[in-house]
Amino acid sequence: MTKPISGFSKLSKTEKINWIAKNYTQKPDQSKKILETYWNTDSRVQQLHDEFIENTISNLYMPMGIAPNFLINNTLYAIPMAIEESSVVAAASKAAKFWFNKGGFKAKVLGTEKVGQVHFIFKGSYPRLESFFNDTKSKLISDADHLTNSMVKRGGGISNIELRNKTKELENYFQLHCTFETKDAMGANFINSCLEQFAATLKNEALHYSKFSEEERQIEVVMSILSNYVPHCLVRAEVSCPIQELTISKDISPKDFAEKMLRAVEIAKVEPYRAVTHNKGIMNGIDAVVLATGNDFRAIEAGAHAYASKNGTYSSLTHAEIINETFKFWIQIPLALGTVGGLTKLHPMVKLNLEILQNPSAQELMQIMAVAGLAQNFAAVSSLVTTGIQKGHMKMHLMNILNQQNATEEEKESIIAHFKTHTVTHRGVLNALENLRRQ
Repeated sequence: MTKPISGFSKLSKTEKINWIAKNYTQKPDQSKKILETYWNTDSRVQQLHDEFIENTISNLYMPMGIAPNFLINNTLYAIPMAIEESSVVAAASKAAKFWFNKGGFKAKVLGTEKVGQVHFIFKGSYPRLESFFNDTKSKLISDADHLTNSMVKRGGGISNIELRNKTKELENYFQLHCTFETKDAMGANFINSCLEQFAATLKNEALHYSKFSEEERQIEVVMSILSNYVPHCLVRAEVSCPIQELTISKDISPKDFAEKMLRAVEIAKVEPYRAVTHNKGIMNGIDAVVLATGNDFRAIEAGAHAYASKNGTYSSLTHAEIINETFKFWIQIPLALGTVGGLTKLHPMVKLNLEILQNPSAQELMQIMAVAGLAQNFAAVSSLVTTGIQKGHMKMHLMNILNQQNATEEEKESIIAHFKTHTVTHRGVLNALENLRRQ
């Protein structure tokens, strides 16, 4: 291709596929066949998927598994997880089973406040701007009544609007820092609509504010947008038990295991290189449930990692302690979620997954996801401080290696049996497969 295409969005799906296959793939006919293979066989479902985004040509499927036996606040859950990485679902399931007979997981929502901001430039007297804001605050809220009425009826709405002076960070920069309660909706569209109304009212009221100079009346709104950093939309999940019950394997005593876990978490608290990977493991569990329930994993990721840096350095999202011979392991993390709106009522699999989770409220889903992240982290750190991460991970990865090598069902059966008593490595699997094929 030497020239950009004009009017791509107006092409039919078939025309889009023909164009991309012809211009960007080496085997156009084979490429078209692959794209069409992943269409849903039900044309109505495929049309639904096509209308989620723009310029659709196919679907990229992701495996969905179930992690059973999660006892959360004395309720038993089977958790749907959509993820492509081997060993994640197995690790979560193993952790759930380990803690099941030790009281399970306890979880509690600490807050549900969500945030949006109107960023603006004001050139003038800050005391006069403060007076203007105080005189105008009620008008900002009342002008948004047409947007908030239905949310207020559900118990949500605008919590507060604050004027924040950010001129130390950027010349003439101020913001309206706004907080919201959106109940079971994630609330992005609701929040952004309110913010744009605030911005319109702010500019209009400034034009007619008698205490302002002519220049001060010209408030420049730069942007109005929600924030995915929600440090007060917070959930905590934890497990605990007497140290003597921490029997992981016969090769390590419960006391040694507890102390190793504690040290591993302490290292993740002070060493950012370790903390990033430590928290990535937590997000393995959380993101898989976020995807399965039609929520926004990019927003969740961004908010979680920002929260991990809230004290000025990047640190662990999980914590551990040993007090009075009791081991406690917990996570505290911001999760802005929804169980209504968005894909939750559109995507058939999302609807089913929410049903599997017993149709949770947004707060219940926050607790479930936090537990999934905690379980994943417990399983990963447990492996790291005992057998090492590769032993379990590579066993789960074995099937991927065999599929990459186009192994037959008979070859898979033989290789799997072989590696029940041998350490799985990529080269080891290739050698075993080569030997088998030579025979």
